[in-house]
Amino acid sequence: MQVRRDDEDFTVLTADGRQASARRLLVTTGLVDELPDVPGLAERWGRDVLHCVYCHGWEVKDSTIGVLGSFHQALLFRQMSPDVTLFLAAGEELPDEQREQLAGIGVAVVDGTVDGLQVDDEDRLSAVNLASGRVVAVRTLVVAPRFVARAGFLDDLKVTVREHPMGMGAQVPVDASGFTGVEGVWAAGNVSDVIAGVAAAAAAGMTAAAAINMDLLLTDARSAAEDPDRTAETPQLQVTL
Repeated sequence: MQVRRDDEDFTVLTADGRQASARRLLVTTGLVDELPDVPGLAERWGRDVLHCVYCHGWEVKDSTIGVLGSFHQALLFRQMSPDVTLFLAAGEELPDEQREQLAGIGVAVVDGTVDGLQVDDEDRLSAVNLASGRVVAVRTLVVAPRFVARAGFLDDLKVTVREHPMGMGAQVPVDASGFTGVEGVWAAGNVSDVIAGVAAAAAAGMTAAAAINMDLLLTDARSAAEDPDRTAETPQLQVTL
């Protein structure tokens, strides 16, 4: 996808050759999940390799759960199962206080890099392989992806991408209305908030749409005031019930 500015308008060129023009741009292109570099992990992503207890926790309730290197995810998924193991890769440190807390709630900690997955004949995750040669049975593997806004096509418009405040990835910074700071460009959803759920993303889209509508109305009103001989054609909102 490519986007270019043509005077006061924008032209969007899609990968399949389609073209569209608009006076304002609302970016809702989402994000890319950058997964841990473990052979076979990407193929299980969204099936039995997961990341969010609020999205998938109930579906894996009471299963044998492994967690790659995240103390906080180990706490979260312990709510869903009594059988949770935290795997710490070589070089990863876990403070004694956190180890004691995990031990207190029954989460096992295994020091050993996960370097592969095992899948059973029913196409289900059955175990993880450690670099040491050890095999640990799991039915669900929890990982912490890096979430990166899908916004590279906006570079020519000078729309920036910044690190998420909690270090979970990179997103397009916007104000409360979704405005990016670049004239005519708003963003909503995961491209501007990489951890937003469906409800929050939809609300952001509605807020941005209202801001764009008002921006267009004010622009046309100013133009009409500057040119008294011009007959303003105020766009009409259409609502289908």
